[in-house]
This record gives sequence, C-alpha cells and structure tokens, in this order.
Amino acid sequence: MAFDFKKEYKEFYMPKKRPEIIDVPPMNYIAVRGKGDPNEENGAYKQAIGVLYAVAYTLKMSYKTDRRIEGFFDYVVPPLEGFWWQDGVKGIDYDKKDRFNWISVIRLPDFIKKDDFEWAVKTAAEKKKIDCSSAEFITVNEGLCVQIMHIGAFDSESESVELMDKYLEENGYENDISDKRLHHEIYLSDARKVVPEKWKTVIRHPIRKK
Repeated sequence: MAFDFKKEYKEFYMPKKRPEIIDVPPMNYIAVRGKGDPNEENGAYKQAIGVLYAVAYTLKMSYKTDRRIEGFFDYVVPPLEGFWWQDGVKGIDYDKKDRFNWISVIRLPDFIKKDDFEWAVKTAAEKKKIDCSSAEFITVNEGLCVQIMHIGAFDSESESVELMDKYLEENGYENDISDKRLHHEIYLSDARKVVPEKWKTVIRHPIRKK
C-alpha cells in the first residue's frame, strides 16, 4: 500500500478543531512563488498549481521511467499547501486578496534529492508542454507553531485564527509571524467536489514563548 503522509503523520495534517502547539521539523517542498488574487481565473496562482502537480506526479511515477531514485518507495502525493503574507499587513486581510504574496508548495519525501527534483522539472516540462522553470526545491524549518483544523470557506478563517490567538494568550505564547515565518495553510479538501462550508484547512502560525 502506498505511503500516505496524512495518515502516517497525523500530527501535522489532522489537528483537532481546537488550537494545539506543535514543533514542526524541517521539510522539503516543491515550491512556486507568486503574487495576486488566488481566485483569478487563469491567474498566476492557478498556473502555479499546475506546475506543482506536474512536477509532483513526475516524481511519484518515476519508477515507471528509466530514472532510478535511491530509496524510492510508492507514496500518495501530499496535499497542496501555501505560505501567505501581505506587505504592510499584520496577519492576513481576507478582503484584499489582490495584495497576497504566496509560496505554493507540495511536500517531497525525504528520499527526493535536488538532482531528482531537477530531473522531474525538465521531464514534466517536456511531457506536459508547460514551462516548469518557476518550480523550486526548498526546505522550510517551521519550528514551534500553533495550529488548528478550520472547517469552512477560506474567508471565514479569521474565526479560527481568533481561537488560536486566544489560546496563545492564555498559555503564555505569542505569534511570531514575520517575513521569515509565515501564515501557513494545508488544503485537505478537493474544492471541486466539496462545498465551501465543509472544506478542511489546517491553519498554522509560528509562535514563541512570551
């Protein structure tokens, strides 16, 4: 059976619907950076997602090619994630989506090395006939964070963020969001098949002790 990150690492992908503190280790990702409203039809965000999945599935299916990745095992492609910020805004202003900066990512298994990634970018571009040059191999070390499972549309995320902030205040912590440590979301629902009221999104914020 294929290795499923969501099932094997529930502490990172399946938090409760109440805030909890977690120490997140370094993880490698395929990443594409951009700016603008993620809902824009055929916009930069939608194009970025296409690049991410093209590279991710090229790596997953590499065993069917001549490419031999050391330590490879079959796995389920992890969920789409995103790091978000807005210049000059503390936290997130959901009413100003055109001001979003984002890094869209998909987690990579640890056995994927930089040269495997570069092979996949080149191969995906050739097979899919799309420009994958925007894809990057990055490592993110989030460290100490607070997270929660948000149920509902993205525009209602502020309700869950308020719960997180209250929890931090009551337990001697504070937000540590900066240009280095960002608002993080993990998308567990297929927006094409699930109504917004039932979307599941992990919201994660970096924190520090007061």
